[in-house]
Amino acid sequence: VVDAAFELSVGERSRAVETPRGFYIVAREEDPVVGPTEIWARHVLISFVEARRAVEGVTRSRDEALALAEQVRDEARAQPERFAELAGQYSDEPGAADRGGDLGPFGRGAMVPAFERAAFALEVGVVSDVVETPFGFHVIQRYR
Repeated sequence: VVDAAFELSVGERSRAVETPRGFYIVAREEDPVVGPTEIWARHVLISFVEARRAVEGVTRSRDEALALAEQVRDEARAQPERFAELAGQYSDEPGAADRGGDLGPFGRGAMVPAFERAAFALEVGVVSDVVETPFGFHVIQRYR
């Protein structure tokens, strides 16, 4: 399989290559655009009763949390400059009010996969769709 791969030019596919485990077809592609290795972002976490590490006092259901997260997303998109204020007002993350939801810089692999994919896909200044993780629903803004 490796030999077949190295014989290919970019954009080519091999014929079926037989191995003890079955047949493989190898394609040689352009290097993917991987983007930045570190970004700066802030978020609002809307938790619910069944969410992992839900703070004491959270009584909302998953559906109620989703509805609130969608409301926060809409407000943040309408006035992105108020994101830190919205984090202080709505986020269930301990300390979010003091930090405006700021997570500071973080690299790939530092966050749960769904959060990371959404955050790294954002352009600077853009507010994400609602993102669900085991911790609840997040609204993310990449700021650097």
